Amino acid sequence: MATQPEILTKSFELGYTYTRSTGPLIGRFLTGLRERRIHGVRASDGRVIVPPAEYDPQTAAALDELVPVADTGTVTTWCWVCEPLAHHLLPHPFAFALVRLDGADVPLLHLVDAGDETAMRTGMRVRARWSDDPRGSITDIACFEPV
Repeated sequence: MATQPEILTKSFELGYTYTRSTGPLIGRFLTGLRERRIHGVRASDGRVIVPPAEYDPQTAAALDELVPVADTGTVTTWCWVCEPLAHHLLPHPFAFALVRLDGADVPLLHLVDAGDETAMRTGMRVRARWSDDPRGSITDIACFEPV
């Protein structure tokens, strides 16, 4: 009778133990949010992109000219969320919206707390509601609300 080889086992958990650095451009953007300031970046064609991109989406040129923009803007399109899920940042109905901030050419995707779907509309003016506890994150803008 042949002996069975011993089978060795070891538990293993697959994980990625690295942290991506934000880099100089996004780091400056996030630092600005912590200080309740919003910056975009000027693209090769002069457009202002918010949040800033490290490389021009059309030419692939490196971008580094941060441009201050306002914390007010215009809703360009939106989608209403009737029943927020546990991971959503607002516990009550809200809109995901593209907001073109004053001074920017490319809209930013964020939340709008309009209170009710009937209050939402394309073209409405909104202002950032800042977090009470800024940490240098996109969530330092808690949401946008109608002006």
